Amino acid sequence: MVKDKNKMNNDSEVKLELANRIAQQSKRVSTTYQNFEAGIFKIFRTISTLIDRILFNSKYSILVSLGLAILFYISINFNSDNSLFSRTTINAKELYNIKVNASYNVESFELSGLPTTANITIIGDASDVITASNKSGYVLADLDGLVEGKHVVKLKAVGFGDNVNVKVDPSNAYVTLKKKTTRQFDLSYDFINTDKLNNIYILGKPEFENSKVNVRASQDTLDNISLVKALIDVTGVDGNFTKAAKLVAYDSSGNIVNADIVPETVNVSVSVTSPSKTVPIVLKTTGELPEGMSIDSITMDNQTVTIYASDTVLNKVEKVTVELDASTLNKDTKIVQPIVLPTGVNSSTITKVNLDIKLGQTTSKEIEHVDIMYINNVNKLSLSVLNNQTTVTVIAYGTEANLAQLTKDDINAYIDLQNAQAGVTEDIPIYVDQNSTSFVKYVLKQNKLNVTYSDGSTKEDKKDE
Repeated sequence: MVKDKNKMNNDSEVKLELANRIAQQSKRVSTTYQNFEAGIFKIFRTISTLIDRILFNSKYSILVSLGLAILFYISINFNSDNSLFSRTTINAKELYNIKVNASYNVESFELSGLPTTANITIIGDASDVITASNKSGYVLADLDGLVEGKHVVKLKAVGFGDNVNVKVDPSNAYVTLKKKTTRQFDLSYDFINTDKLNNIYILGKPEFENSKVNVRASQDTLDNISLVKALIDVTGVDGNFTKAAKLVAYDSSGNIVNADIVPETVNVSVSVTSPSKTVPIVLKTTGELPEGMSIDSITMDNQTVTIYASDTVLNKVEKVTVELDASTLNKDTKIVQPIVLPTGVNSSTITKVNLDIKLGQTTSKEIEHVDIMYINNVNKLSLSVLNNQTTVTVIAYGTEANLAQLTKDDINAYIDLQNAQAGVTEDIPIYVDQNSTSFVKYVLKQNKLNVTYSDGSTKEDKKDE
């Protein structure tokens, strides 16, 4: 019983302590609120005092009046259909390089000085500006009714609509009108797009329906024209053809001259041929093999090739060559080399050959009594040679197989008399042809010949120039 009583006393003390804490917390909150409320009232009092000073101070009366007027204007006009705030914002947009057209009598006059493009500024409501800028408008120079001479004309924008204002820059143009006259010109021609023509074809000389054309322009322009060409397009042609060719006038520098050509095109016929010729493929070697090595043989998979060119070129071509740099070789090998086509040859049936190259050890052979030829005796001189020497000894280097059948008739030794003069005695160099198609190298045992020249004639050159 006593124990229960003690427990009740303890609970009462706890509750009392809790009540005291709540009371203290409430007191602190009340104090904080009172302080915040006092601060707010203080701010309001300060602002009110400041407003009173401004409103009732003569210094600021003008500013106050202006502010009130603006507020009244906004409140009256804000909901009005015609108010400032209900209108679309005014906008401007610049467009560049707008084409300039001219209205004038093109049959009678030539126009110069007019700019090809101009810039414009479109001004208006935003939506109207956007609409106008998307239209296909242009700038117009109205020259109708003007006579020959120099004029200042106004440029105006056309085709941008009536809801915008368009400013043109430049707004004026300084132009010249000249009377046109007519002159006749002979026709020349150019083939165009020849890169799109198969190389095996040769184009003949064009035949025109009319060999002369009329050109209409001012006198100054006509005097500047050097020639009128027919531009003949040969894209993809593979036989004789007839087509209309565009006519273009050029000055002496090759620049196009703007003039009226009557007619603008001319019918032209062109023959297309494919001349060809089959010629041998000749191997030409350059460079030196490693010491002690020589070329024994080279086998090509093709010995001839068909070439395409004009008849004039074909008549001069007797062979085509394949070049081989021997300094790149050090063992038997197989390589592919391109065919070198002579100038003027357009195409060939093959462009490369396969070479099978065999090397061997170098040996030498001494060949005596090789005849010395005289070439280029342009002054028809008589020659007196020391000891009446007419031959020379040549040492040939190559593989054993290539030297086996070599004779003096295979070697060409000579002296060149191009610069020889009568009354002179000299040691003139002796030369020997190094046959680039042979695998044998020649070295002269004696490289000079003592010769005295005198007026008169000697035996005919034994070698062609």
